[in-house]
Amino acid sequence: MPAVTVENPLTLPRVTAAADAVARPVLTVTTAPSGFEGEGFPVRRAFAGINYRHLDPFIMMDQMGEVEYAPGEPKGTPWHPHRGFETVTYIIDGVFDHQDSQGGGGTITNGDTQWMTAGSGLLHIEAPPESLVMSGGLFHGLQLWVNLPAKDKMMAPRYQDIRGGSVQLLTSPDGGALLRVIAGELDGHAGPGITHTPITMVHATLAPGAELTLPWREDFNGLAYVMAGKGAVGAERRPIHLGQTAVFGAGSSLTVRADEKQDSHTPDLEVVLLGGRPIREPMAHYGPFVMNTRDELQQAFDDFQKGRLGTIPAVHGMTSEGI
Repeated sequence: MPAVTVENPLTLPRVTAAADAVARPVLTVTTAPSGFEGEGFPVRRAFAGINYRHLDPFIMMDQMGEVEYAPGEPKGTPWHPHRGFETVTYIIDGVFDHQDSQGGGGTITNGDTQWMTAGSGLLHIEAPPESLVMSGGLFHGLQLWVNLPAKDKMMAPRYQDIRGGSVQLLTSPDGGALLRVIAGELDGHAGPGITHTPITMVHATLAPGAELTLPWREDFNGLAYVMAGKGAVGAERRPIHLGQTAVFGAGSSLTVRADEKQDSHTPDLEVVLLGGRPIREPMAHYGPFVMNTRDELQQAFDDFQKGRLGTIPAVHGMTSEGI
């Protein structure tokens, strides 16, 4: 059960697409391969196999978990650099600590989002707190990478810690869906996340049998990734389930529907809806750096190797050579 919820969705503002909205067709449905990230926590690579022209301005997204850790099992990432984009870490259940080489950091937990604009670059670490390592427990989240246009790639880094209680909560006309607007806006309702690249990010929970048709900006792309459960997408009701991403075509509305019967351990359909205005610039991407040219990529590596992206705080007993 996601941490951010309400007892009666019908008390929330309701959103629906206009009667004359043009339904977005489903272009493709892909299945995310599973793998491991950082020190060995399980992930699903949500955008694997999708042509970048359908993703722009999004670069990649990992579903972290859902996993129930035994004591001693929780894992994170070692120190690593970033430059040229933004990382969005959304914790659905569980807790994560984060820290950077410029002294920033904090803790995000149930329903919180950490929005890090890497910009010109920094070193970063994400790890479960010692208490979670000792006790074990549930961990489930997403990490999304959002590209920055060339004019913003070398901006000063910044953080936004978006608490779960600050997200904009909405519902469908019949109350069958709970919508959490994390960033951007939906039908005039704005989420708390401030973005350099215009995007919308929504986490939707649909009760069994519920259908959701939302207005969607025509200048945005449209993506739906299933974090739990099963259902269908588009007016054509194309089947979709856990670990799959739907890519929508052009139009002014998109539709998601939850199956009448869900798995016993998954009471609802959990889906993240993403849309953004394509940047349409050349992209040079390798590892933790996302730039516009190969020369800029090489400069990022050179700056990292020479310590220009920062050094690991001495409190951790490590230097940049220890990465």
